[in-house]
Amino acid sequence: MAILKIARMGHPVLRRPAEAVADPTAPQVRRLVEDMLDTLADAGGLGLAAPQVHVASRVVIFHVPEGRARAESPGTAAGEPDPEDGAVPLTVLVNPVIEPLGEDRNLAFEGCLSIPGMTGAVPRFSRIRYTGVTLEGETVDRTASGFHARVVQHECDHLDGILYPQRMDDLSTFGFVEEMRRPPPAAEAD
Repeated sequence: MAILKIARMGHPVLRRPAEAVADPTAPQVRRLVEDMLDTLADAGGLGLAAPQVHVASRVVIFHVPEGRARAESPGTAAGEPDPEDGAVPLTVLVNPVIEPLGEDRNLAFEGCLSIPGMTGAVPRFSRIRYTGVTLEGETVDRTASGFHARVVQHECDHLDGILYPQRMDDLSTFGFVEEMRRPPPAAEAD
């Protein structure tokens, strides 16, 4: 197992659609996922897509830790929990497919290991259904909402050559994390 180099925004592997995996149970897919797990643990992220480690294959890994709070994003109150969020164990999906469940969207700040130090407010579908295959060849079929749905959509976007800034409606909410967390200056009196 190894820690792999993470591709950064601008690299060609992040700008093109990834190829479907012919055999999700193949040993090379398992090795890739083991290396992705090491890389994710080293980077401290919540998810990773194969294109982010320079492999143009439709493979993602993600988890949602217990007690994950919206306060991790700029602009939310400290410690404010998201009532729709619950823990999701580490999940490996090969050839995932997402289906939005309705037109409702929510706006929240996101970051990305391929765009280090940056964040932005991204609209995402509030509820989705996703399917995929495990390393054992078993089918995964889940519905998700809240942060769980956001993480899956974010990671699967990488498989289509999309980074979160491309989903943003308002680029004035895109910036360095430390700047976006800084309170706005007080308005001057007339």
